[in-house]
Amino acid sequence: MKRKIDVVIVGGGPAGLAAALELYKLGTRNILIIEREKHLGGILRQCIHDGFGLIRFKHSLTGPEYAQKFIDEIHKRDIDYLTNTTVIEVTADKCVKAVSRKGYLEIECQAVILTTGCRERTRGALSIPGSRPSGVYTAGVAQAYMNLYNTKIGKTAVILGSGDIGLIMARRLTLEGVKVLGVFEVQAYPSGLNRNIVQCLEDYNIPLYLSQTVTEIHGTSRLRGVTVSKVDNERNPICASEKFIETDTLILSVGLIPENELSLDADVLLDKRTHGPLVDEKYQTSTPGIFSAGNALHVHDLVDFVSIEAETLACSVHRFIEAGHKEERPVSAFHVPVQPDKNIAYTVPQMVCEAKDFTLYFRAKKPCQNQTLTLFQGDSILYTKKIQHILPAEMEKITVPGAQLIHNTPLEVTLK
Repeated sequence: MKRKIDVVIVGGGPAGLAAALELYKLGTRNILIIEREKHLGGILRQCIHDGFGLIRFKHSLTGPEYAQKFIDEIHKRDIDYLTNTTVIEVTADKCVKAVSRKGYLEIECQAVILTTGCRERTRGALSIPGSRPSGVYTAGVAQAYMNLYNTKIGKTAVILGSGDIGLIMARRLTLEGVKVLGVFEVQAYPSGLNRNIVQCLEDYNIPLYLSQTVTEIHGTSRLRGVTVSKVDNERNPICASEKFIETDTLILSVGLIPENELSLDADVLLDKRTHGPLVDEKYQTSTPGIFSAGNALHVHDLVDFVSIEAETLACSVHRFIEAGHKEERPVSAFHVPVQPDKNIAYTVPQMVCEAKDFTLYFRAKKPCQNQTLTLFQGDSILYTKKIQHILPAEMEKITVPGAQLIHNTPLEVTLK
């Protein structure tokens, strides 16, 4: 089957839903959301803890409640969507190919929005020595088993990594009667939000061990224990620091990676720092007409920021459709690359294509205090701000005065 749609949104999670609703409000109505799961909502469906919506709705919601607010609005406006449908390819000329039980679907569109979310790093990415017993889960998989399928996954647990999902699962496991023996973090500082450290570990007396990691897995059919070791400043295990911990469950919370297989098919350039697409301030990728937002672009701390980012993207897509842009950006277009210094993990966007105010997102590489954030081009300082405390776990954002930007001159972002 072949169809023609103005805008196809790949992914029906919080970013995709927010983008669809904003497009509809702006007047772009020929929209199709494609979601591979049975239901809209994405990862929020299994996040039954509260804390969502504090910025967007000014009160605390669970993940399903937050998602349902958007899903209800999608239904009210009769925005078209497909579930149980997997997009297998997005081409550079904006052709979306998908399959479902109903067959093969090919869609020609004016713009594609990639809101495919992210995936978890697995044990294979860590190369932990040992056998391959059952009882080793990523934090998201463990969360799905417990919250969606009401399945208890073990009696005792060790959590590797202090990412937010791992911290939340430490609390969830404890509430379900699983003894959490500790959270082990290879870095010298936690990688999750401070509020989760307090609410999920400290409030439940769950120990957090910094500069330690799992160096071996034991067991045959079922996990029977892990070896943990202290690490040095280079994150190498320290000899004679090994300790065996008896447990039947290991939870891995060691990072998220933006899901971008479809981006590669569409010749979209990826950022080595974020592992997401390179975008301009309008969230357009290096392939004209293909846009990206949410965790597919860069991993966010809060879903509220995902929704806000997707709505900004929707405004850009609406203008793109209205203008009927089908050609690549002209060579003479305004262009300013954004260059972060060694103390900044990444910035989004990575380039600026209009001399207008825009929002710059960034993360610090390590915790620091009493720093000065400076944005400058050549000898001109565009922005400066004193920051008392900054953490890698917390994404920062500022508004940059775009009218002061100079064409074809790098915008340098420093933190020192």
